[in-house]
Amino acid sequence: MAKATSPADLSITPRDLRFGRGMAMRRWWLNNDPFATAFYNALSVTFPKGEGFFIESVRAFREGTPPRLHAEIQAFIKQEVIHTREHVAFNRHVTDQGYDVTLLERHIDEALALTKGHPPIASLAATMALEHFTAMLAHQLIADPRHLAGGDEQAAALWRWHAAEEIEHKGVAYDTWLHATRDWSRWQRWKIKALVMIGTTQKFFAGRYKGMLDLLRQDGITGARAHFGILWYALGQPGMARKILGAWLAFFLPGFHPWKHDDRALIALAESDYAAAVLPRAVVAA
Repeated sequence: MAKATSPADLSITPRDLRFGRGMAMRRWWLNNDPFATAFYNALSVTFPKGEGFFIESVRAFREGTPPRLHAEIQAFIKQEVIHTREHVAFNRHVTDQGYDVTLLERHIDEALALTKGHPPIASLAATMALEHFTAMLAHQLIADPRHLAGGDEQAAALWRWHAAEEIEHKGVAYDTWLHATRDWSRWQRWKIKALVMIGTTQKFFAGRYKGMLDLLRQDGITGARAHFGILWYALGQPGMARKILGAWLAFFLPGFHPWKHDDRALIALAESDYAAAVLPRAVVAA
């Protein structure tokens, strides 16, 4: 079995916060930029069902895990449940601005339907890859304040909070995968995870691209303007897709583990921006 390398002093803390209740949100809530707003809105629409998939995928392999990993899975599930609740609320703000997200939700249903009939280890592999995606995005979102600059205060705080917890639990799905495949050869494990990441990458970008196009169409932005605007946002400024390339490539290196890059300092940085109080902390410690 490949040895997990999560920090010995890592704590995973479900923070039961609520954002933006009873507050109006601008249609283009992020710096009055339709492209930036469309990116985060399209991503948020995927979270309620997507995070439910993550929870079930990891939970399926919880029994028999070492005590520390078992506790981390429990904390991961609690965090994801709260994330789901907050993005359901955020998505209500999106629809309150007049956006129809029916097409985006159908794309999520179609993507999740592809996992039906496959063994649970396939869902865990997809979760492991997607959790690496969320960790990469989370790192950039907090590390570079330009991503959320000019955003409505509560909306930006929601995304920083979510990003902080994604960083905090970024090794859980991967460690669960290592445990579940402990009897596999290193070559078999690497081959499967590499193939899954390549497929996941294609589906992730295609899905968000189509989602952004649909939301922008509802803003009257279509054709070349829409396509160029999305590509510039992803690859130019602020260039999230460009900036995560190195972290994406690191996933394929022998001996990769999410915590080989310890970026927990970003969690404290994000916490300084939370507008709501933290309820009693449920901490999972080593």
